[in-house]
Amino acid sequence: MTCFDAHSDLLYDVTRRRLAGEEHILETHHLDRLRTGGVEGLVLALWYGAEGGHTFWERTPGADTGAARLGIMLDCARAELAQCAQIQLVHTVREAEEARTAGKLYAFLGIEGMAAFGTDAGALDRCYEAGVRLGMLTWNEENALAAGAGGDPQRGLTPAGRAAVRRMRELHMLVDVSHLNDGGFWDVMDLTGGPVIASHSNSRALCDVRRNLTDDQLRAIRDTDGVVGLNVYHGFVHAEPEKQTAEMLARHAAHMAEVMGVEHVGCGFDFCEFMGPPDNDGAAGLEDASQIGTLFDWLEKLGMSREERELIARGNFLRVFRQTLG
Repeated sequence: MTCFDAHSDLLYDVTRRRLAGEEHILETHHLDRLRTGGVEGLVLALWYGAEGGHTFWERTPGADTGAARLGIMLDCARAELAQCAQIQLVHTVREAEEARTAGKLYAFLGIEGMAAFGTDAGALDRCYEAGVRLGMLTWNEENALAAGAGGDPQRGLTPAGRAAVRRMRELHMLVDVSHLNDGGFWDVMDLTGGPVIASHSNSRALCDVRRNLTDDQLRAIRDTDGVVGLNVYHGFVHAEPEKQTAEMLARHAAHMAEVMGVEHVGCGFDFCEFMGPPDNDGAAGLEDASQIGTLFDWLEKLGMSREERELIARGNFLRVFRQTLG
């Protein structure tokens, strides 16, 4: 069984290593694990770092603003993908299917937070022209568009944020609410007009953290015909370390399927083991992309049919991508 991963931070590793002089990072460090785990395609997220973060960006000349870091990351992504014949950048599901038929992995670009845009109304259009096809208004910060999960939970979208959501709809870009706070989430729901996704969030009923979604939020995404992607990050799986396991993540999937219907559950794994333990560890049994099959083994043990597992693995997100992107 192959799968589509709706949230991958591999471009962070690509950028860090390319800025240090390395090339062919995807082929050297990541492709084998992706193939072993059955990944047929993924969304490569442009996460260019939070302000004040202690990362490689501090050692990078000319990377003192979000806009500069985003530009550098885009340049590194283009250069890396040009060197990796086995992964093809795509913009539509039709292009993805053509790449898959040719034996390649396919990759969409997504932007994880728009703090770099400030109040620049044209930044979203330029991002789209650069190939980005889905995006989040925030990471965890508060910015000119909205507040992320780490901000004031009552603060909703700003007028500029509302305009950005409307423009995303006009551009046929997918709106991703995974990092929005609760107030912003419900504002996006008021502006729907098409599917909304949460690319990498779990169930708050099973793990009560701000990045997971309540049952009411899950049902709201269902009502847009959207999808929520399962996240392997240990802290979003369970509060108790001994229960931060692949089996528990499968139980998140089962609960979400019960609340929304299995047609609205997908995969957005958010593997970050290359950023260093322990803060970025996946749940036990899902430490990196090579172990993805473990999740589907547990889904089978919980009674899900092959058809249901295939919907979660790839069918649901690809349905929404086809509906929105073409």
